[in-house]
Amino acid sequence: MKSSEKKNPDVMPDNFRFVALGDGGDVDFGEVLVGLQQTPKSVSPKFLYDARGSELFNAICTTEAYYPTRTERGIYESQAAAIAAEVGPESTIIEFGPGDMSKIRLLLEQLRPQTYVGVDVSAAQLEDAGPVLAADFPWLEVMAICGDFGPSQMLEQYLPQNARRVAFFPGSTIGNFEPQAAQQFMHGLRDMLGSNGAAIVGVDLQKPVAVLDTAYNDPQGYTRAFNLNLLTRLNRELGADFDERRFRHKAYYNEQLGRVEMHLVSVIEQQVRIGEHTVHFQPGETIHTENSWKYTRDGFEQLAAKAGFGVQRFFTDERGWFGVFVLAVD
Repeated sequence: MKSSEKKNPDVMPDNFRFVALGDGGDVDFGEVLVGLQQTPKSVSPKFLYDARGSELFNAICTTEAYYPTRTERGIYESQAAAIAAEVGPESTIIEFGPGDMSKIRLLLEQLRPQTYVGVDVSAAQLEDAGPVLAADFPWLEVMAICGDFGPSQMLEQYLPQNARRVAFFPGSTIGNFEPQAAQQFMHGLRDMLGSNGAAIVGVDLQKPVAVLDTAYNDPQGYTRAFNLNLLTRLNRELGADFDERRFRHKAYYNEQLGRVEMHLVSVIEQQVRIGEHTVHFQPGETIHTENSWKYTRDGFEQLAAKAGFGVQRFFTDERGWFGVFVLAVD
Protein backbone atom coordinates (compact mmCIF):
# COMPACT_ATOMS: atom_id res chain seq x y z
CA MET A 1 0.00 0.00 0.00
CA LYS A 2 1.37 3.41 -0.97
CA SER A 3 1.83 5.95 1.81
CA SER A 4 -0.77 8.24 0.26
CA GLU A 5 -3.29 5.37 0.34
CA LYS A 6 -2.99 4.72 4.07
CA LYS A 7 -6.08 5.18 6.19
CA ASN A 8 -6.36 8.11 8.55
CA PRO A 9 -4.85 7.40 11.96
CA ASP A 10 -7.27 6.37 14.70
CA VAL A 11 -6.24 9.38 16.78
CA MET A 12 -5.88 12.74 15.04
CA PRO A 13 -2.20 13.79 15.25
CA ASP A 14 -1.43 16.78 17.47
CA ASN A 15 0.66 18.23 14.66
CA PHE A 16 -2.28 18.42 12.20
CA ARG A 17 -4.73 21.27 11.71
CA PHE A 18 -7.56 21.66 9.18
CA VAL A 19 -8.94 25.08 8.18
CA ALA A 20 -11.85 25.85 5.84
CA LEU A 21 -11.80 29.28 4.20
CA GLY A 22 -15.31 30.29 3.17
CA ASP A 23 -17.05 27.83 0.89
CA GLY A 24 -13.80 26.31 -0.33
CA GLY A 25 -14.38 24.31 -3.48
CA ASP A 26 -18.17 24.65 -3.70
CA VAL A 27 -19.49 25.26 -7.21
CA ASP A 28 -20.39 28.90 -7.79
CA PHE A 29 -23.73 29.00 -9.64
CA GLY A 30 -23.19 32.46 -11.10
CA GLU A 31 -19.69 31.69 -12.34
CA VAL A 32 -20.81 28.48 -14.02
CA LEU A 33 -23.86 30.11 -15.63
CA VAL A 34 -21.82 32.99 -17.06
CA GLY A 35 -19.37 30.49 -18.54
CA LEU A 36 -22.13 28.43 -20.15
CA GLN A 37 -23.87 31.49 -21.61
CA GLN A 38 -20.78 32.89 -23.31
CA THR A 39 -19.41 31.93 -26.73
CA PRO A 40 -17.49 29.66 -26.71
CA LYS A 41 -18.86 27.98 -23.59
CA SER A 42 -16.50 27.17 -20.74
CA VAL A 43 -16.42 26.02 -17.10
CA SER A 44 -13.47 26.62 -14.79
CA PRO A 45 -11.21 23.57 -14.37
CA LYS A 46 -11.30 24.02 -10.59
CA PHE A 47 -14.81 22.54 -10.65
CA LEU A 48 -13.46 19.25 -12.02
CA TYR A 49 -12.13 18.41 -8.55
CA ASP A 50 -14.95 17.20 -6.35
CA ALA A 51 -14.29 14.00 -4.37
CA ARG A 52 -14.96 11.78 -7.39
CA GLY A 53 -13.01 14.04 -9.74
CA SER A 54 -10.00 14.00 -7.42
CA GLU A 55 -10.20 10.21 -7.22
CA LEU A 56 -10.28 9.93 -11.01
CA PHE A 57 -7.38 12.36 -11.42
CA ASN A 58 -5.29 10.26 -9.03
CA ALA A 59 -6.14 7.25 -11.23
CA ILE A 60 -5.04 9.17 -14.34
CA CYS A 61 -1.67 9.77 -12.71
CA THR A 62 -1.08 6.01 -12.41
CA THR A 63 -1.49 5.28 -16.12
CA GLU A 64 1.34 4.54 -18.53
CA ALA A 65 -0.01 7.15 -20.94
CA TYR A 66 0.13 10.00 -18.43
CA TYR A 67 3.88 10.66 -18.30
CA PRO A 68 3.97 13.92 -16.23
CA THR A 69 3.48 12.38 -12.78
CA ARG A 70 6.11 9.66 -12.96
CA THR A 71 8.56 11.92 -14.83
CA GLU A 72 8.28 14.68 -12.24
CA ARG A 73 8.47 12.20 -9.37
CA GLY A 74 11.66 10.80 -10.87
CA ILE A 75 13.22 14.26 -10.75
CA TYR A 76 12.28 14.73 -7.08
CA GLU A 77 13.52 11.26 -6.17
CA SER A 78 16.91 11.79 -7.81
CA GLN A 79 17.40 15.47 -7.01
CA ALA A 80 15.86 15.90 -3.55
CA ALA A 81 19.20 16.68 -1.90
CA ALA A 82 20.15 19.23 -4.56
CA ILE A 83 16.74 20.91 -4.36
CA ALA A 84 17.00 21.07 -0.55
CA ALA A 85 20.45 22.61 -0.80
CA GLU A 86 18.98 25.46 -2.81
CA VAL A 87 16.04 26.01 -0.47
CA GLY A 88 17.54 25.45 2.98
CA PRO A 89 15.98 23.91 6.13
CA GLU A 90 13.47 25.21 8.70
CA SER A 91 11.18 26.84 6.14
CA THR A 92 7.41 26.98 5.72
CA ILE A 93 6.44 24.95 2.65
CA ILE A 94 3.18 26.08 1.02
CA GLU A 95 1.80 23.70 -1.60
CA PHE A 96 -1.06 24.68 -3.86
CA GLY A 97 -3.14 21.78 -5.16
CA PRO A 98 -1.43 19.01 -3.15
CA GLY A 99 -3.97 16.30 -3.99
CA ASP A 100 -2.89 13.20 -2.07
CA MET A 101 0.29 14.98 -0.84
CA SER A 102 2.46 12.25 -2.34
CA LYS A 103 4.95 14.53 -4.11
CA ILE A 104 5.95 16.56 -1.06
CA ARG A 105 6.78 13.26 0.66
CA LEU A 106 9.66 12.83 -1.79
CA LEU A 107 11.29 16.02 -0.50
CA LEU A 108 10.44 16.31 3.19
CA GLU A 109 13.32 14.33 4.66
CA GLN A 110 15.80 16.45 2.72
CA LEU A 111 14.00 19.79 3.08
CA ARG A 112 13.26 19.41 6.82
CA PRO A 113 10.82 22.34 6.97
CA GLN A 114 9.18 23.58 10.17
CA THR A 115 5.70 23.70 8.69
CA TYR A 116 3.86 22.28 5.70
CA VAL A 117 0.71 24.03 4.45
CA GLY A 118 -1.40 22.30 1.80
CA VAL A 119 -4.01 24.47 0.06
CA ASP A 120 -6.68 22.79 -2.07
CA VAL A 121 -10.30 23.17 -3.16
CA SER A 122 -11.00 19.53 -2.27
CA ALA A 123 -11.79 19.18 1.44
CA ALA A 124 -12.09 15.40 1.08
CA GLN A 125 -8.53 15.02 -0.21
CA LEU A 126 -7.13 17.31 2.48
CA GLU A 127 -8.96 15.48 5.26
CA ASP A 128 -7.75 12.14 3.92
CA ALA A 129 -4.13 12.97 3.18
CA GLY A 130 -3.31 15.58 5.81
CA PRO A 131 -3.63 13.48 8.99
CA VAL A 132 -1.66 10.65 7.40
CA LEU A 133 1.17 13.01 6.43
CA ALA A 134 1.22 14.41 9.96
CA ALA A 135 1.31 10.93 11.48
CA ASP A 136 4.13 9.82 9.19
CA PHE A 137 6.20 12.96 9.88
CA PRO A 138 5.59 13.72 13.58
CA TRP A 139 8.34 16.38 13.62
CA LEU A 140 6.44 18.44 11.04
CA GLU A 141 3.57 20.86 11.65
CA VAL A 142 0.94 20.07 9.00
CA MET A 143 -1.86 22.48 8.10
CA ALA A 144 -4.51 21.66 5.48
CA ILE A 145 -6.42 24.68 4.19
CA CYS A 146 -9.51 24.24 2.03
CA GLY A 147 -10.20 27.33 -0.02
CA ASP A 148 -9.87 29.10 -3.33
CA PHE A 149 -6.68 28.48 -5.22
CA GLY A 150 -3.74 30.81 -4.85
CA PRO A 151 -2.35 33.46 -2.51
CA SER A 152 -4.91 35.57 -0.65
CA GLN A 153 -5.34 37.76 2.40
CA MET A 154 -7.49 35.03 3.96
CA LEU A 155 -4.64 32.55 3.54
CA GLU A 156 -2.04 35.00 4.84
CA GLN A 157 -3.49 35.05 8.35
CA TYR A 158 -2.76 31.33 8.78
CA LEU A 159 0.83 31.34 7.56
CA PRO A 160 3.71 31.33 10.07
CA GLN A 161 5.56 34.62 10.23
CA ASN A 162 8.93 33.46 11.55
CA ALA A 163 10.34 31.27 8.76
CA ARG A 164 11.38 31.52 5.14
CA ARG A 165 8.42 30.83 2.89
CA VAL A 166 8.82 28.37 0.04
CA ALA A 167 6.01 27.70 -2.43
CA PHE A 168 5.74 24.17 -3.82
CA PHE A 169 3.73 24.08 -7.05
CA PRO A 170 4.20 20.68 -8.71
CA GLY A 171 2.30 18.81 -11.39
CA SER A 172 2.57 21.56 -14.00
CA THR A 173 -0.59 23.07 -12.52
CA ILE A 174 0.82 26.41 -13.64
CA GLY A 175 -0.01 25.19 -17.16
CA ASN A 176 -3.74 25.28 -16.35
CA PHE A 177 -3.58 29.09 -16.26
CA GLU A 178 -3.73 31.28 -19.32
CA PRO A 179 -0.25 32.85 -19.70
CA GLN A 180 -1.36 36.26 -18.39
CA ALA A 181 -3.17 34.64 -15.46
CA ALA A 182 -0.08 32.48 -14.79
CA GLN A 183 2.04 35.60 -14.56
CA GLN A 184 -0.50 37.22 -12.23
CA PHE A 185 -0.52 34.10 -10.05
CA MET A 186 3.27 34.09 -9.88
CA HIS A 187 3.29 37.79 -9.02
CA GLY A 188 0.83 37.14 -6.18
CA LEU A 189 3.03 34.28 -5.07
CA ARG A 190 6.04 36.58 -4.96
CA ASP A 191 4.18 39.06 -2.76
CA MET A 192 3.09 36.28 -0.38
CA LEU A 193 6.58 34.78 -0.12
CA GLY A 194 8.33 38.05 0.63
CA SER A 195 11.84 39.21 -0.18
CA ASN A 196 13.48 36.05 1.17
CA GLY A 197 11.06 33.65 -0.50
CA ALA A 198 11.60 30.81 -2.92
CA ALA A 199 9.49 28.51 -5.08
CA ILE A 200 9.77 24.99 -6.48
CA VAL A 201 7.66 24.82 -9.63
CA GLY A 202 7.02 21.80 -11.84
CA VAL A 203 6.50 22.68 -15.51
CA ASP A 204 5.52 20.37 -18.36
CA LEU A 205 7.72 21.08 -21.38
CA GLN A 206 6.90 20.95 -25.07
CA LYS A 207 7.28 17.52 -26.69
CA PRO A 208 5.97 15.37 -29.58
CA VAL A 209 2.26 15.84 -30.28
CA ALA A 210 1.55 12.10 -30.23
CA VAL A 211 2.84 11.84 -26.67
CA LEU A 212 0.57 14.68 -25.54
CA ASP A 213 -2.53 13.41 -27.32
CA THR A 214 -2.12 9.95 -25.79
CA ALA A 215 -1.52 11.35 -22.31
CA TYR A 216 -4.86 13.17 -22.29
CA ASN A 217 -6.81 10.32 -23.92
CA ASP A 218 -5.62 7.41 -21.79
CA PRO A 219 -6.74 3.95 -23.00
CA GLN A 220 -8.25 3.16 -19.60
CA GLY A 221 -10.75 6.01 -20.03
CA TYR A 222 -9.99 7.75 -16.74
CA THR A 223 -9.58 11.18 -18.38
CA ARG A 224 -12.89 10.74 -20.20
CA ALA A 225 -14.61 9.87 -16.91
CA PHE A 226 -12.85 12.76 -15.15
CA ASN A 227 -14.11 15.25 -17.72
CA LEU A 228 -17.69 13.91 -17.84
CA ASN A 229 -17.86 13.83 -14.04
CA LEU A 230 -18.08 17.63 -14.19
CA LEU A 231 -21.60 17.27 -15.60
CA THR A 232 -22.58 14.90 -12.81
CA ARG A 233 -21.33 17.45 -10.28
CA LEU A 234 -23.28 20.30 -11.89
CA ASN A 235 -26.41 18.16 -11.81
CA ARG A 236 -25.91 17.31 -8.14
CA GLU A 237 -24.87 20.71 -6.81
CA LEU A 238 -26.67 23.15 -9.12
CA GLY A 239 -29.80 21.21 -10.04
CA ALA A 240 -28.84 20.98 -13.71
CA ASP A 241 -30.09 18.18 -15.97
CA PHE A 242 -27.08 17.32 -18.15
CA ASP A 243 -27.25 13.86 -19.74
CA GLU A 244 -23.67 12.50 -19.92
CA ARG A 245 -24.68 10.23 -22.81
CA ARG A 246 -25.23 13.33 -24.95
CA PHE A 247 -21.68 14.58 -24.50
CA ARG A 248 -18.29 13.13 -25.35
CA HIS A 249 -14.79 13.83 -24.09
CA LYS A 250 -12.34 15.50 -26.47
CA ALA A 251 -8.73 16.41 -25.74
CA TYR A 252 -6.07 17.44 -28.25
CA TYR A 253 -2.88 19.47 -28.55
CA ASN A 254 -3.36 22.89 -30.11
CA GLU A 255 0.03 23.37 -31.77
CA GLN A 256 -0.61 27.00 -32.68
CA LEU A 257 -1.21 28.00 -29.04
CA GLY A 258 1.08 25.41 -27.42
CA ARG A 259 -1.52 23.88 -25.14
CA VAL A 260 -3.60 20.75 -24.65
CA GLU A 261 -7.29 21.62 -24.67
CA MET A 262 -9.99 19.53 -22.99
CA HIS A 263 -13.63 19.85 -24.05
CA LEU A 264 -17.03 18.26 -23.58
CA VAL A 265 -18.70 18.02 -26.98
CA SER A 266 -22.47 18.01 -27.45
CA VAL A 267 -23.26 15.13 -29.80
CA ILE A 268 -26.75 16.45 -30.64
CA GLU A 269 -28.73 19.68 -30.60
CA GLN A 270 -30.10 19.95 -27.08
CA GLN A 271 -31.23 22.17 -24.25
CA VAL A 272 -29.94 21.83 -20.70
CA ARG A 273 -31.60 23.33 -17.66
CA ILE A 274 -29.49 24.87 -14.93
CA GLY A 275 -31.60 26.33 -12.16
CA GLU A 276 -34.25 28.47 -13.83
CA HIS A 277 -32.09 29.01 -16.91
CA THR A 278 -31.86 27.09 -20.16
CA VAL A 279 -28.61 26.61 -22.07
CA HIS A 280 -28.78 25.70 -25.77
CA PHE A 281 -26.24 23.46 -27.51
CA GLN A 282 -25.74 22.91 -31.21
CA PRO A 283 -24.34 19.58 -32.47
CA GLY A 284 -20.56 19.70 -32.04
CA GLU A 285 -20.64 22.71 -29.71
CA THR A 286 -18.30 22.31 -26.77
CA ILE A 287 -17.80 23.25 -23.15
CA HIS A 288 -14.12 24.12 -22.77
CA THR A 289 -13.17 22.60 -19.40
CA GLU A 290 -9.37 22.83 -19.14
CA ASN A 291 -6.14 23.95 -20.78
CA SER A 292 -2.68 22.59 -20.12
CA TRP A 293 -0.07 24.94 -21.55
CA LYS A 294 3.31 23.44 -22.43
CA TYR A 295 6.33 25.66 -21.97
CA THR A 296 9.87 25.85 -23.25
CA ARG A 297 12.53 26.37 -20.61
CA ASP A 298 13.23 29.90 -21.83
CA GLY A 299 9.53 30.68 -22.04
CA PHE A 300 8.88 29.82 -18.41
CA GLU A 301 12.02 31.59 -17.23
CA GLN A 302 10.77 34.75 -18.95
CA LEU A 303 7.35 34.41 -17.33
CA ALA A 304 8.95 33.95 -13.89
CA ALA A 305 11.23 36.94 -14.42
CA LYS A 306 8.28 39.20 -15.25
CA ALA A 307 6.70 38.11 -11.95
CA GLY A 308 9.83 38.95 -9.96
CA PHE A 309 11.58 35.57 -9.74
CA GLY A 310 15.06 34.50 -10.79
CA VAL A 311 16.01 30.90 -11.56
CA GLN A 312 18.44 29.38 -9.04
CA ARG A 313 18.50 25.86 -10.50
CA PHE A 314 16.77 23.93 -13.24
CA PHE A 315 16.29 20.17 -13.21
CA THR A 316 14.91 17.95 -15.94
CA ASP A 317 14.68 14.30 -16.96
CA GLU A 318 16.87 12.60 -19.57
CA ARG A 319 14.33 13.24 -22.34
CA GLY A 320 13.76 16.87 -21.39
CA TRP A 321 10.02 16.30 -21.05
CA PHE A 322 9.49 17.93 -17.67
CA GLY A 323 11.24 20.73 -15.78
CA VAL A 324 11.52 21.58 -12.10
CA PHE A 325 12.51 25.19 -11.49
CA VAL A 326 13.90 26.37 -8.16
CA LEU A 327 13.13 30.09 -8.10
CA ALA A 328 14.22 32.86 -5.74
CA VAL A 329 12.47 36.18 -5.27
CA ASP A 330 14.56 38.85 -7.01
